[in-house]
Formats: sequence, C-alpha cells, structure tokens
Amino acid sequence: MTVVSSTAVGRNRRHGRTRFLSTIRPSIPRRDEPVYPVIAIEQLTKTYASGHPALKRIDLEIRKGEIFALLGPNGAGKTTLISIICGIVNPGGGRVVVDGHDIVQDYRAARSKIGLVPQELFNEGFESVWATVRFSRGLFGKAPDDSFLEKLLRDLSLWDKRNARILELSGGMKRRVMIAKALSHEPSILFLDEPTAGVDVELRRDMWEMVRGLRERGVTIILTTHYIEEAEEMADRIGVISKGEIILVEDKHVLMHKLGKKQLTLHLQRPLTAIPEELAGYPLELTDAGNQLVFTFDAQHEDTGIAELLKRLAAHGIDFKDLQSSQSSLEEIFVNLVHGR
Repeated sequence: MTVVSSTAVGRNRRHGRTRFLSTIRPSIPRRDEPVYPVIAIEQLTKTYASGHPALKRIDLEIRKGEIFALLGPNGAGKTTLISIICGIVNPGGGRVVVDGHDIVQDYRAARSKIGLVPQELFNEGFESVWATVRFSRGLFGKAPDDSFLEKLLRDLSLWDKRNARILELSGGMKRRVMIAKALSHEPSILFLDEPTAGVDVELRRDMWEMVRGLRERGVTIILTTHYIEEAEEMADRIGVISKGEIILVEDKHVLMHKLGKKQLTLHLQRPLTAIPEELAGYPLELTDAGNQLVFTFDAQHEDTGIAELLKRLAAHGIDFKDLQSSQSSLEEIFVNLVHGR
C-alpha cells in the first residue's frame, strides 16, 4: 500500500512579540510549481537482532514545504523511522530517497539536506554555544559563515549566551542550542523528534512559531510528538504509525472531517433516570446525573437524525433549556485509530 501524504523564533523581549527567523534561505515553491515528494520511502523494513520487527513495509511520501506530524504510541516505530531516514540506523530492506538522493547509496548528499533535533539533549557540555554550533556547520562541509551563525543565534535568543558553556544553560536554552546545531548547515528538511518534551508552555509556543516561520521559508518539517495538541495546532498532514505500520496518512482537516464524530448535548429541563425504551435505537447517553442527554452523530451524512430525534423527544415530553454541539478532538481520533487495531 502506498500512502502519499512540510528557524526559529526568538523573543524580542523589548517589544514582547515574536519575530521569525530570517537566516534560513531555502526558497518557497511558487504556486505554479508541482508539489513533489522531498522524501520517498518504499517498502521500508527494520527488524532488530532481538527479532522485534520495528518497521513493516513502510510506504510514505513527504511533500516539499509541508509540516508533517507523525503520531504513534511508545514503541510504534517513530524514532526508528526517523533514524533510518537520517542515516543513523541502517534499513533492513526497502529504500529511502531524500531530495533525489538514496540515503544508503548517496549518504553524504542526502544527509546534507537534513537537520535533526533529537528528543534527547546531546550537547558538548564544556564547549561554548558558539564553538559547538560553528563545529556542527563544519561537519557538513559548509564553508565558515559567521554572519549567518550570528543571525541564527540572535533569532534563537542565544547570542547573549554565545560564550557560555552549554552545561551552564537551562533546559530550554539547551533545546535552542540543539535547534541551532540542526540549522547551522542550512538544511531544506528539518526533523523534530518530540521538540517540546519537557519544556515550559512559553517555550512550547515559541517552538510552534519557529516551525511556522521555517515552513513559510520553504523548509519541510517532520515532527513526532506525544502532544496531540501540537499536531492539531501546526500540521498540514498527519501520519499515524502503530506496531511498525503506517495505518493512516491524511490532510489534518480532511482527517478530522472523515473520522471526527460530532455530539449534540441537550441540557434538560428535568433530569432523566433512564433513556426511554422508544429511543433505544439512537446513540444516546445520559450524563451529569441525568441532566444532560448526549447524541453522537456523523456530520458527513446528509441526514444526521437530529430533526427526527428532537421530534421524538418532544413527543415523550422531554424538554431541554439549551443545546450545544462539539466535534471530536484529534486526540480522540488518534486513540480510536490506535486502539481499534
């Protein structure tokens, strides 16, 4: 099965507002340019020495310039998949092509296109911020460009810390250093593995703005996250991986429309002790000690059944004083997908 399916921001403390990274230079595709896969994965497999099949014939395409969120429970294969795409782990079978370069046969060219921010904080504690970011750029064979790195650190609010040793920094600042290292060689693809794990709310919001700013400049973003809110907030498309298999890839809004259920909550004039037998055929639930009647329906259907339900309620003398509708969140959709397997 083939499924087809996108830095940073610094704080301007004086004005209390966010400004986008101006240092990354990939161009934004024109509207008349075709959207092609910047990453193509075909029949990718990986089985570890223990015999555990981490990935099972993964087919996936990531489009140029999109934000793609990969969701899955612990042990689903997210980190293994990212590690193979980034050339850290060898695939067991299949093929990964990054911007036209095979990750195995043309590793250096493929890897030069990628920036990776891992979940764990791997930094050289006794090195200065400036030294470690400058060294990271050199690892990819890029010519020194101190003006670019200065802009990068300024936009990440790291310039004042450039001479500080990394071990002296807070956890949030260390995370920013990881991002600076990943962007130091000006990649066109950025992987963020649990980018906001263990950071405060303010930094998380800054990260979201950072990701949007990069996407606006044509950088493709692939992120894994346990925060469903994060994917719902930022992603263009969402992929769900479970037990080493991609079970769904879909545009976020289409996914929520397709799989999201809507609920109509009726706030009753008088509480009910039970749902009348005559209404047993409706997907109804009593909540709030019988003061609320919840009707779940599929918004895609032309006939939702709401009008007929309201008629039946009136016929049985069940009156309500207020009503409200709500849609399933992405978290509910994700849980249903994973646990439905």
